[in-house]
Amino acid sequence: MSDEATGDESTATSTTGPRGSWVVTIAADRDYHDQVRARQVADEQAAVTPDDFPSALAPREVTLCGEEVRVGRTGDPTGTDVPEIDLSGPPRDPGVSHLHAVLLALPRDRWVVIDAGSTNGTTLNYAEDPLTPDTPVPLRSGDRIHVGAWTTLTVERR
Repeated sequence: MSDEATGDESTATSTTGPRGSWVVTIAADRDYHDQVRARQVADEQAAVTPDDFPSALAPREVTLCGEEVRVGRTGDPTGTDVPEIDLSGPPRDPGVSHLHAVLLALPRDRWVVIDAGSTNGTTLNYAEDPLTPDTPVPLRSGDRIHVGAWTTLTVERR
């Protein structure tokens, strides 16, 4: 990676980065939300309902920087332990853990995703089975990481 992408801070930034960077687009994904709802057991009280989906939520982009990018939601009231990709909302996705997943940079401009032992799991590319916690999974440009009840992070090499 260039010095620009590996500065002293290991945080993701909310701007479009230099050409040749990895970018994550965070979006509310209707197809993924429907898949989560379909997996719910019929006799259990629905944790995710059709009304939960935030249809007016605009996608946002984050450029991956540093060696580690945490995905989750702020849990510390003081705001001192904020993940680099903060999914706290609004609106708050009810299925996202405080530390849900981690993106790790590897040599030769590659990234992996690791489920950090999240409560609801992390899936890749609409797979039925969640990733095994604490196991790195290589990412390719265009892969979709699914967390929570509706959130999809699409990773792209630009």
